This record gives sequence, structure tokens and C-alpha cells, in this order.
Amino acid sequence: MLVQLRRAVAVSAVLIVLCLVYTGVETLIGQVAFNYQANGSLIKQGNTVIASANIGQSWTGPKWFQGRDDADDPAASGPTSYGPRSEQLYEQVIKQSALLRKEGITPTNDLVTGSGSGIDPDITPADACAQVNAVAKANNIPVPELNALVAKYSAPAYLGFFGSPYVNVFSINLALHDHVYASLTPRSTCP
Repeated sequence: MLVQLRRAVAVSAVLIVLCLVYTGVETLIGQVAFNYQANGSLIKQGNTVIASANIGQSWTGPKWFQGRDDADDPAASGPTSYGPRSEQLYEQVIKQSALLRKEGITPTNDLVTGSGSGIDPDITPADACAQVNAVAKANNIPVPELNALVAKYSAPAYLGFFGSPYVNVFSINLALHDHVYASLTPRSTCP
């Protein structure tokens, strides 16, 4: 009986260390060393949270850079699991291609297909460049200015070899918004 009691205490001690202490230490390290990432990579404007850099936002119309053809609801995230011969995938690609062409955007593979997660916030620099002419025309901005914006918001592959270069759609659209509205001259309505 005493042996079983010792084993129970030992197992309880191990469980407490693994479940509580380890988890607490990991949480503390995350909050101290990686606070931005540990709290959801939230993007704030002033004191108001306006988005997460890790979740794709829905942007429509040629005034904005558009992300991948993913669901608008992050709670319904996940891949579609369409195979290469899927009729649904074919119809989705045709529909999205027509929509992009209507807005003056050259469709690319990534712009007409969904991501593996269903909430991908990033596009490739090539996808952003395919949209530059349409966004420039819709916002009356010179193309070289938008090319500079794409270059500024293009991030290299992580550590130079993990993944591929990317542009965060929310970040570039926020910069575009600030650029467009900062260039407007305030008009006084008073004489």
C-alpha cells in the first residue's frame, strides 16, 4: 500500500510539473520574448485592434490589393481539399479569374485558388505586381509609387530559405489607405 501511495504521489508530482509548471514557463517565455506573436499578431490603430496579421481579410474592388480566394470567415477556415480534376475547383478558378479580369487584374495561380489554411494573409510579390496597374488606376496613383510600395512591403523568405517571399495584404492595404488619404488636401468649407 505504501508503494502505491509513493507511486501516486510521484505521478502526481510529474503531472503537476508537466501540466502546470512547464505550461506556465512556456507561456511566460512567449509573453516576454514573443509578446506580439503570442497575443495573435494584432494590428492596432491607436488603441483599437483592427486586424490580425495572421488572418486574411476580405478586400474587394480594384482600389485594394486582394488576397487569395479564401473564405471570409476565419471560424470556417480550412482547405477545400479540391483535387486537380475537381469540377468545383475548375468553376471556382473560372469565376475568380473573370472577377479579377473585370477589375483589371491579371489573374495568377495564387489569386484564383484558396490557400491550404483557408485564411492566408499573404500573397507573393508577383501576385501584388499583377494588381499594381488596376490599383494605380482606381486610386489615381502613379504606377512607380505603387511598385515602390510593393517593394517596401515585400518580405523575404524566413531566414532566407524557409517558404517564399511574401506581401501581407492587410499591411500593404493599410499603407495604401494612409498614402491615398494623406495625399488628399483638406478643404475648408468656410469662406
